[in-house]
Amino acid sequence: MARIAEDLLLLLLDNASAQPCLDKARRERVLTAAVLLDLAHACLIRPAVDGDPAPAGKLVALTPRGRVDPVAEPAFRLLQRRALSPRSAVDKLRRRTENTLLVHLEATGQIARTPVAHRKTAWPVTNRDRAAHARSQVLSALFDRQPPAPATAAVITLLHAVDGLGALLSLNDRGWRWVHGRAGEIALGSWVDESPTGLAEVNLAVTASAIRAALTA
Repeated sequence: MARIAEDLLLLLLDNASAQPCLDKARRERVLTAAVLLDLAHACLIRPAVDGDPAPAGKLVALTPRGRVDPVAEPAFRLLQRRALSPRSAVDKLRRRTENTLLVHLEATGQIARTPVAHRKTAWPVTNRDRAAHARSQVLSALFDRQPPAPATAAVITLLHAVDGLGALLSLNDRGWRWVHGRAGEIALGSWVDESPTGLAEVNLAVTASAIRAALTA
């Protein structure tokens, strides 16, 4: 399951209009980055280090031990062909990622497709339990300082990187100061030290750091 990317898109769709509440440019980049982080959490990609055939910092594909999630498979196959910088990987994948996610979420019954005016499509969430849980986890991590689960940490990191938390939250100045501070801690990897972690979580945090830099540069 592309947990990070799916949760992120469900959060962006969970509103009255049933359309993603983030502008297209940022949405394409952040959803693509989320797919890459799903691969990192599955230990299927990582940034190259000294001694690797690829230059340090480029994303390299690792050997899969099973079937790759269909949502993340195009990104994995791209990196199997050659190592890419996080920015290049996002640029090459961003135009197709959102549609792939929408089709998958529709096929699995998590959203519906509804035509609306001006040739637009609404995507109402058919069962809000998952979106509501993802939102509650984000709020707990930001406001209650609860150690976030890896997917929650990744969602916060990516939205913070593109200044996109406003798509989920409406706060006064004091609230935003708190949120930006806490989100910044999580984006810098504090969540790895807040709860027991293993190789998958460490690889996710390291890859998130590399991708976050590409989103903010």
